Amino acid sequence: MASSEIEVVSSEPKTQKNPAEMPVLDVFSASAYGDFQKLRKFVEQDGASLSKPDVHGYYALHWAALNNFPDIAHYIIQHGGDVSATDNVQQTALHWAAVQGAILAADVLLQNGARVEAADVHDYRAVHVAAQYGQTSFLNHIVAIYHADFDAPDNEGRSPLHWAAYKGFADTVRLLLFRDACQGRQDKEGCTPLHWAALRGNMEACTVLVYAGSKKELMVKDNTGFTPVQIASDKGHQRVALFLANQQRAHRKCWRDKFCIGKMADIGYAPVLLCIIVFQTVLFMNSVLAAPNLTKVTAAVGLWGWAAISLAVGSLIMFYRCSSKDPGYIKRAGDFSNPINTEIIRPVRSKHCPTCNRCVEQFDHHCPWISNCVGKRNKRDFFIFICLGTLTSLLSTAVAVQRIWSALPGLQTEETWIRRVVVQYPSIVAFLFVDIIILIAATTLTKAQATQIARNITTNELANANRYGYLRGPDGRFQNPYNHGCRKIVLIF
Repeated sequence: MASSEIEVVSSEPKTQKNPAEMPVLDVFSASAYGDFQKLRKFVEQDGASLSKPDVHGYYALHWAALNNFPDIAHYIIQHGGDVSATDNVQQTALHWAAVQGAILAADVLLQNGARVEAADVHDYRAVHVAAQYGQTSFLNHIVAIYHADFDAPDNEGRSPLHWAAYKGFADTVRLLLFRDACQGRQDKEGCTPLHWAALRGNMEACTVLVYAGSKKELMVKDNTGFTPVQIASDKGHQRVALFLANQQRAHRKCWRDKFCIGKMADIGYAPVLLCIIVFQTVLFMNSVLAAPNLTKVTAAVGLWGWAAISLAVGSLIMFYRCSSKDPGYIKRAGDFSNPINTEIIRPVRSKHCPTCNRCVEQFDHHCPWISNCVGKRNKRDFFIFICLGTLTSLLSTAVAVQRIWSALPGLQTEETWIRRVVVQYPSIVAFLFVDIIILIAATTLTKAQATQIARNITTNELANANRYGYLRGPDGRFQNPYNHGCRKIVLIF
């Protein structure tokens, strides 16, 4: 990275003096101060033009847009003002509106033909200017309503996310990440948004970028060979450097990066669990119920055996449901169909899952065994799945033990019985070994989930209770505001 920081070309026009200090003498000052009556006098009585700039190259429409006077902006457009007129750096009135986050004025401009992708001499668009000044609501508005390109690069290859990270506007960073802005984009100097956040020592922006990203950005080097942690250290931002170094160290130690099985971790273990369930079911039918070297199946044993198989089939159905079902993903940018709702409302109990790279409502945990998150929409399916798994393992274990016990009656010692079982029925022993492991795991998970459901709290909230203010009472102690009693919660669930 070059030793110099980003050269910020000011997008903010020079504001005029306070109206009390300077009288309104022309259409420009009238537009800047919102004096509609004098503006009309200058235009309709004195014949002043609204299509010509002042001595600095600024137009009346620019001043009205900057100070968010939509009625004046509309009047200027109706009386000859050009929405595409540019100042001496080719910035339009929309650029000026972005500086102050003037949403109402921007609506007037865009509804009267202004181009949302108009660029100045530095290829800054309105999205860049909004990111430079932390105008998050304005940025979201023009993206949601007018489909502005929130990931467009400027002349130096920097996107709005680069600028928001550099300026330290964490809320703007969150918005852009929510809308899937490219976090790994490198500008002409090879710098990602994380490089620029580290350069300025913006701790909150660095934290948001690291936790929302894939951690690969920690290892990216710019054109001079510097990683974000090296830049932060070089600039003396020790707190940021320590945080990034710890994250980088954890990333390097991650077993996913050291072993081939890491690829499997990205896919998840759902295929493995599916094979285990199917294999155990087939083994149970062939080696426990239908084995020729065992005694004939009685009516009672057959009933319990087929009950176990039915539960296994039910487990497979619920496994498919909870692994394929939407766990409660919060809608992405492209899913906004209502143009009136321009604000992003993120539910309190939602969390961004780094594995799925999506925000999940009432996030419980990411389960690699179903290759999916467990959230608001599939938590019931997940709980039913593990309950069925527990019952299936319990019944099949009981049936298998009964079948062996009835096949080897009257043995003198426990040692002799075990030796005979291992020698004569190795397939049943293999089945029991795997089944008991599943039984222990499923029972533990079922108990934990049942307890949390009864308290109306998620796994994520239990693990990170100290991070969530809504889980602390006035005295600072843990307090769950969603716990309304076991009976009521179970009925709702």
